[in-house]
Amino acid sequence: MRRLKLIGIGAGDPDYITVQAINALKQVDVIFVTDKGKDTADLLRARKEVCGRYMQARPYRIVEIQDPKRDRASPDYRSAVAAWHEQRAALYEKNIREQLSENECGAFLVWGDPSLYDSTLRVIDRVAALKSVEFEWEIIPGITSIQALAARHRIALNEIGEPIHITTGRGLGDEHLRVGINVLVMLDGHCAFKALDQSDIDIFWGAYLGTPDEILLSGKLTELSGQIENARASSRDQKGWIMDTYLLRKRGSTPC
Repeated sequence: MRRLKLIGIGAGDPDYITVQAINALKQVDVIFVTDKGKDTADLLRARKEVCGRYMQARPYRIVEIQDPKRDRASPDYRSAVAAWHEQRAALYEKNIREQLSENECGAFLVWGDPSLYDSTLRVIDRVAALKSVEFEWEIIPGITSIQALAARHRIALNEIGEPIHITTGRGLGDEHLRVGINVLVMLDGHCAFKALDQSDIDIFWGAYLGTPDEILLSGKLTELSGQIENARASSRDQKGWIMDTYLLRKRGSTPC
């Protein structure tokens, strides 16, 4: 029986990888990596660095899968993403079937953790549902960008007894920021915080967390909004990609 592991490798620093993940890598024969083109070559190199560091004692091979293009012009976001996932599932199924032999173990190295705003888990679900190739699979959790953000800013994600909301830039407009609510935002390609009433909101922002290019900014949103937008734009232009996340907290919360 083929075996497959979805291994969370953390938010950027190879040291973020867990002992469980290292032990899982020692069982892997084939590493499947999704190639998104030259703009994200850094992410491919990071995955290869993890393999080189933790799989030295085991022969393995890397299979690169060319990522299909998502229709970003479609007005129907969910339908466009679903179609993209279908294309990915077809490619993953083909490579698992052709590149992974019976009794071999393959792995996808997932940035951060497979459970949080990553499509790999859903795509592998689709592959399994096709029933054209049989495999057993498991998930190895990883350090999320949210955990890395809190650690690098040396903060707790919530004040005493308060809830935490996790959303995307697309969903931020549906959030009602109020005292006692801590909102974590991921996948914000358009600086959605600009549309908020910024007068009494603090932001803790981080990009390229855990990498040599890490950028951290924190303080009043009124003072940092433009600076974050400029830093994000210039970094993306320079590197071709950016991964960032941030915490929003309305001032005036009191312990309970």
